[in-house]
Amino acid sequence: MGKFFFIFLFTCSVLFGEKVIKIAEYNVQNLFDLQKSGHEYKEYIPFTKSNWNTKTYRIKLKHTARVIKELDAGIVALAEIESMIALKDLQRTLQGMGVYYKYIAIADAKPTTVKVAVLSKFPFSKKEVWVGRSYKYRNILELKYSIDGEVFYLFVNHWKSKSGGESQRIVSAKALKKRLSQIGYDKNIIITGDFNSDYEEYIKFKRKRKLNDTHGKTGINHILNTLHVKEDARDAKLQKDQLYNLWYDLPKDQRWNYIHRGEKENLDSIIISKPVLQRGGFEYIYKSFGVLKKPFLFYKKRINAWYIRYGHGTPRHMGKGYSDHLPIFAKFRINK
Repeated sequence: MGKFFFIFLFTCSVLFGEKVIKIAEYNVQNLFDLQKSGHEYKEYIPFTKSNWNTKTYRIKLKHTARVIKELDAGIVALAEIESMIALKDLQRTLQGMGVYYKYIAIADAKPTTVKVAVLSKFPFSKKEVWVGRSYKYRNILELKYSIDGEVFYLFVNHWKSKSGGESQRIVSAKALKKRLSQIGYDKNIIITGDFNSDYEEYIKFKRKRKLNDTHGKTGINHILNTLHVKEDARDAKLQKDQLYNLWYDLPKDQRWNYIHRGEKENLDSIIISKPVLQRGGFEYIYKSFGVLKKPFLFYKKRINAWYIRYGHGTPRHMGKGYSDHLPIFAKFRINK
């Protein structure tokens, strides 16, 4: 569950004098290049018995690009990207499908095994939010966009998996919160990524005592201050430093994009600041949040994940499947 890769997307169109921007996030489950760096997961060491080679790499690229094309978006934020090589290969694969992203970036200031990155049709300024000193914490990618005079910030996250306690995810949450405080909660802020946390982690947390090494405090709810706003987007009211998780704008039975041992979950989120929630120059479009659930993304009532055969001997890539996560998306409006 800790090894994955996700994508964030952005597109825009003009309707009745308004510009509509679609943003989506997709964890695509590990994209490694074919260069041996010595930091790969064992099953991604290229040209070994694990079958991670030119053929399976190209299949992975094409399958990932197919989902991105289906989303029909324009900014792609990614996690579980090994390198700029893999990022550029994905960019070229998309070009071969008629989908073009001119601007790219990767958070590679820290040499972690995998990183967050972005493909974009729109220019941006970029910096990294440094998360901890250890390489087990991935840096957060910060992007600043200015479109038609409206400025917004996009933060791409990939928090530590639940192989460790909540204290490890709180490290990332605190680093993000510090940066948000520096920018100011009065700004247009969108936070996305794989948080390895449910949108109501503080509730599910109680059933998983081995993860509770923080006396009940969670990163996504307590540190980011998403705890007390549970209405849909039209009725939600935020205090200045509160954030709103867009999962609440979906019916409860639709709030999932991941299945673990038969249980529907969500590990990915799109979270917004008060100015984006309320009507203004840059605003979230009510009831536009959703999950992409195309038939090809499922196999026998399961999510059609990238298939690696485990068992006796070496894990082996079978060249089938997409990701163990489904993409999420939302639309935003720039009012002229």
